[in-house]
Amino acid sequence: MPFPVHAFKITEPPEGAKLAAGTTITARVDLGRDTGVVTVRYYWYGEQDEVLVEQDDSTATGSIVAPVALIGSIEQEPAFGGPLNVPHDIIGPMRLLAVAEISRGRLGTRSVFDEVIVTITPPAALTAIDFETDKPLQLGRAGQSSAFGHVDSMGKVFELPVVGEFADRVTRHINSPASGTSYTSSNSTVIKVLRDGLLQIVGNGKAIITVSNRGKQASLDVDVNVNEEPNEPPIADSGTNRSVKAGSRVKLSGLKSRDPEGEALYYSWSQVRGSKVALLDANNSEASFLAPTVSEPRTYRFKLRVTDKKGADSLPALVEVTVEP
Repeated sequence: MPFPVHAFKITEPPEGAKLAAGTTITARVDLGRDTGVVTVRYYWYGEQDEVLVEQDDSTATGSIVAPVALIGSIEQEPAFGGPLNVPHDIIGPMRLLAVAEISRGRLGTRSVFDEVIVTITPPAALTAIDFETDKPLQLGRAGQSSAFGHVDSMGKVFELPVVGEFADRVTRHINSPASGTSYTSSNSTVIKVLRDGLLQIVGNGKAIITVSNRGKQASLDVDVNVNEEPNEPPIADSGTNRSVKAGSRVKLSGLKSRDPEGEALYYSWSQVRGSKVALLDANNSEASFLAPTVSEPRTYRFKLRVTDKKGADSLPALVEVTVEP
């Protein structure tokens, strides 16, 4: 006999489900103890994608807006669920986030959420791999900049935009090793392969990056011409996982991040799990947010990247904060 569900929960698709890209499934939720639910919004995110704001969120000014995959109401069948389109152009792990808006009468509304990770599989065979970049890729030319606003330099970490062309004529992003992609570098003294499909500039010269997935391969010539000065990349430290009470002010600390040469660091915090919270001081060593009201313990995950003054990047560091009622 299954245990009764006391918290708002996604029941379909279940955690760990394998779903075919481009298909339509039925989304279902159990409201648990939560009463007064008005709507449930569903969002698809990649496993490490930043949680983005909603279109009608008052904090959305200047932010990227997340598309809503489904809005469920009580009139639908099943209630607060319904037909949900599985992304057609993504493969690998995806997070399905369901956010329920609860009416509290004159007190306004509050929200609760649940999240599951599923695996999206392609419905057709991979026929070719390509790179959405210049060929050959020139790194170090004036004007090229990284995500952190620094020109290409020794120690910079970057991600190649890799796509797969499938037999159903859909082009899908396959950057992540979780999609089955592996990377090799012909010259690890120029370009080094890091975890999670990230690449790092470690020297000047030429290298060939080879990408493999589902028996197919493609190669990209890379020519690096950056500053000669050696520069060790910094190390991000996002602190330890912890639990907090709802309503408390939570501080995220990157103060233990360090640079081997002692350079000052630039910080970039982002949220990669849980319903969106207003993250203050996201470009400082210490960021903070107000722990939301929850019915049951819920996990929020944050990612920290640091960059030194010469443009070398760290690998991302993750920290989880569990908010308890």
